[in-house]
Amino acid sequence: MASIGQPIPHDSAREHVRGSAAYIDDLPALRGELLVDVFGSTVAHGRIRRVDVAAARLIPGVACVCTAADVPGSIRFGPIVHDEDLLASELVQYHGQPIVVIAGESRKAIDMARAEIILEIEPLPPVLTIEEAIEHNLTLGVKRRIERGDVASALDSAEYRLNGTFTIGGQEHFYLETQAALAIPGEAGAITVHSSTQNPSEIQALVAHALGLPFAKVVCICQRMGGGFGGKETQAALPAILASLVAFKTGRSARFVFGHEQDFRITGKRHPYRHRYEVGFCADGTITALVSEFHSNGGCSTDLSMAVMERTLLHAENAYFIPNVRFTGTVCRTNLPSNTAFRGFGGPQGAAAVENVIEEIAAFLNLDPFVVRRRNLYRIDSNNVTPYGQILRNNTLPAILDRLAETANYQTRRREILAFNDRSASFIRGIALTPVKFGISFTRRTLNQGNALVNVYLDGSVQVSTGGTEMGQGLNIKIAQIVAEEFGIPTDHVRVMATSTEKNNNTSPTAASASTDLNGTAAARAAHAIRLRLADVAARLLAEDGLEATAEAIDFRDGILLDRRRPGKTLPFATVVKAAHEQRVDLGERGFYATPGVDYNRETGRGTPFRYYTNGAAVAEVEIDRFTGVLRVVRVDILMDIGRSLNPAIDRGQIIGGFVQGMGWVTTEVLRYGPNGELGSDSATTYKIPSASDIPADFRLDWFENPNVTENLHGSKAVGEPPLLLGLAVWAAVKSALGPAGKTLSLPASGEEVLRCLHQDNNQSIPPRTSRILERVLT
Repeated sequence: MASIGQPIPHDSAREHVRGSAAYIDDLPALRGELLVDVFGSTVAHGRIRRVDVAAARLIPGVACVCTAADVPGSIRFGPIVHDEDLLASELVQYHGQPIVVIAGESRKAIDMARAEIILEIEPLPPVLTIEEAIEHNLTLGVKRRIERGDVASALDSAEYRLNGTFTIGGQEHFYLETQAALAIPGEAGAITVHSSTQNPSEIQALVAHALGLPFAKVVCICQRMGGGFGGKETQAALPAILASLVAFKTGRSARFVFGHEQDFRITGKRHPYRHRYEVGFCADGTITALVSEFHSNGGCSTDLSMAVMERTLLHAENAYFIPNVRFTGTVCRTNLPSNTAFRGFGGPQGAAAVENVIEEIAAFLNLDPFVVRRRNLYRIDSNNVTPYGQILRNNTLPAILDRLAETANYQTRRREILAFNDRSASFIRGIALTPVKFGISFTRRTLNQGNALVNVYLDGSVQVSTGGTEMGQGLNIKIAQIVAEEFGIPTDHVRVMATSTEKNNNTSPTAASASTDLNGTAAARAAHAIRLRLADVAARLLAEDGLEATAEAIDFRDGILLDRRRPGKTLPFATVVKAAHEQRVDLGERGFYATPGVDYNRETGRGTPFRYYTNGAAVAEVEIDRFTGVLRVVRVDILMDIGRSLNPAIDRGQIIGGFVQGMGWVTTEVLRYGPNGELGSDSATTYKIPSASDIPADFRLDWFENPNVTENLHGSKAVGEPPLLLGLAVWAAVKSALGPAGKTLSLPASGEEVLRCLHQDNNQSIPPRTSRILERVLT
């Protein structure tokens, strides 16, 4: 009854379909429960001159109106640097920033109180873009650097050199469940917070800081999230702290659930980037030197922006060996909500930058971009050391690209596309093959740890508690499979419990694609310790005359235990569990795992930040209407090396979903802000994520079998984030289709951006009506 490698459905699949899976807003209202909302700034940057809430506090049904002065503990919060105001009191740093928190018995009462608040703000000039921040020297943190070789000499001696600037847009998380929290007051000032969060331990700590409580008086629980994608790693803190503040002040339960437009407007996004580069290369496309200067838009506070930039630099060469590099990264401070973690965590921006460079080199040399990619790819026994000094072991990249180029019939299709473009007056097509090499581990060493609690009950069923949180990605079912495999029992006999800081302390966020590695290994270790005890009990029960009781001879298989030396006699798992209890054998265990071998010095830019790499590649074919810019993705082929899949059904969903999310980032998802920092694209009607009709009808996914994975549990590899970077194949295919017109193509390649490129190309003809529409859109 093997569990590992089986396509077992998501543990909440039935509940999701039936609508019975409970999220924060679905939890039954408690007696006396209050609704929570905020009153925010109407400008992106300004000095608060007056806040008067006296009249608001008199509104019937309003239980609590708080400003910064009412916060008993720390008014500032943040995951690393506490540099963001919980409630603004002197300066407002972004449009919509909370200034007052209101708690009432009804939405009507809250709205009436909001109308009574008197707010006077002296507007200050806002800084919204990277260019403006650079002009005013507004930064967050320090410049980061990774450097190898003699870049200056290599550029001087290069056969050819190119330089340019590439703009990379941000991305809205667009999780279906908005940011949400329910705070319940307890005895002696204690607080229990149900939070839609990827990071329960951080919620616990920040709530405790704000309320002036010890951590032990705060418990954070997360049953599940309706999506996260990194947006609930730190951004879940605001509703959790404010709901807890109300509960602490009133002694009543308080629930704060963002509205969708509110969530769009006051939460951070994927960081927009500007990439300036200079590259030296040979006539055959071999890159000899690359200088990459990254600037990101961090928003109003540090959040995780420095860590995101660090990972950008760690992925700035993507899958290519470049002997001489200088990568630098600076985070810009602007008057926007603090940008934050997003699936890929800066890696997509780094990979996008170098893939654009590859495309530019290929266009300059009139070479197939795949030829340039393949020529610069990391090799097996040489050219296999990263700029930060980590050796690529078990490198499958060359084999993956060669196999995919063959199975996707890349060369033939490229020739056919070039011929099609020569004869078609209405449409142009493009094709691209791009790789991904994604490092797996947190780049902050201390986060590479996990703990788990496993309890076996007398009927043979098992409960598992870990610090990992379930956001739809299938973490819980994989952990259940891992524990079931250890005990040799059906997966449905294992229940993974809601994540709680009461059971699992000081845990890392569910992020970095490492949560199954960390929490699954901790759970496996705990289960294995119990298994050894059960084996000892079973050995004695199965012992016969002349056969010594030997625990090492006991097998756990198909819900039974047996002695391999005499397999005819078996005992049900539950029978052995009951016998162990009678013998006073411990049936509970806490497991712990710390990722070995990871250590990176961010000051020197050297070390081994990753336990291993997940590799893959994608071929994307696109078709573009020359006159409207409308893009259609015709076909996608993906080949991924994820080792031995723990659950092929879950992993298939993660790869396809990740790719489509990446495809949206590079094509249709455009963030637009007004001159006062107000987000214009703040709903599903104004912000376009891929719909079912955008997904290519011809979508092919295959695994690259890799039996040599020894670094991880059951030979598996992480799968959450790497596929998103393969969406870059769609962007590269668009650039390829545009030809010379694509030289200035930014990311995302939206319909407007594609039209802009075509409009600037003198060789393209755009009808007058389309040209007029384009002018209005671009201005």
